[in-house]
Amino acid sequence: MADQTALCLQKLSQQATQLESLLEVLDKELDTLASKSGDGLKDLARTKLTLVNAVQKLDKEIATFGEETLNSSDVVSKIASIRKQLELCQHKNEVNAQAARQAQLSVQQMKEILIGTPTSVTYDQGGSVRTSDSGLVRNIKA
Repeated sequence: MADQTALCLQKLSQQATQLESLLEVLDKELDTLASKSGDGLKDLARTKLTLVNAVQKLDKEIATFGEETLNSSDVVSKIASIRKQLELCQHKNEVNAQAARQAQLSVQQMKEILIGTPTSVTYDQGGSVRTSDSGLVRNIKA
């Protein structure tokens, strides 16, 4: 029993370490998104996926321990700590996803400004849709 608990705690510690690494990757990802530098995003995404897969693998291994081991007070407190880390990872990932969507929207809007969209859609005071030609860029000759 004590050996099983010790092995379970070791696996949980490995999982906590991987989640800590994942938190660092998520912080780097947000910094990269904020700086609008896409160079490192692919590498960060690969690293993030590798860490998530490793966490899932350990989770499956931990699930094979008996109920008696998993209900040990040391194991229960370690699992609670890991769940908090996991929730933080999920929150940071959601923040990063929102930042990525905003960055994509900004790029799209900048592209439309520079290229010139055929029409822009706005709403008047009554809520009716109004379209107008955008001559901002099309009338410039360089």
